[in-house]
Amino acid sequence: MTVPQQDPAERRVVVTGPPRRSLPRGRYPHSSGYYRPRAEIDEQTTLGHTYVRSLMRTQLRAALAVFAVLVLLVGPLPLLFAAMPDARRLEWAVLGFGLYAPLVLLARWYVRRAERNERDLVRLVEDR
Repeated sequence: MTVPQQDPAERRVVVTGPPRRSLPRGRYPHSSGYYRPRAEIDEQTTLGHTYVRSLMRTQLRAALAVFAVLVLLVGPLPLLFAAMPDARRLEWAVLGFGLYAPLVLLARWYVRRAERNERDLVRLVEDR
């Protein structure tokens, strides 16, 4: 048996592209002129990129606020301890008990702030 030679014009071509997402219940965002923000983020358009950058900026702002408070809280301690070299018990009390509660409160505030920022973005994206 011989294999028939294919004509170059008849050769099959595979066309690939980004995966298509099925839209729920026949919604076509481009047809009505309204385009959902979630699709903007999924398709990584300029508007979607702006949404994500906005979230990243708010998260960074919260992280920098926590860092600033941490520096102001912990930064002066070595100077304080150097000024009082014979107060070893005070050092352990400040490090063991005095910093623990503020650090826990600071961490709790940061987590709540980060979750709120994410909820705000989700509300925006889901049009609530």
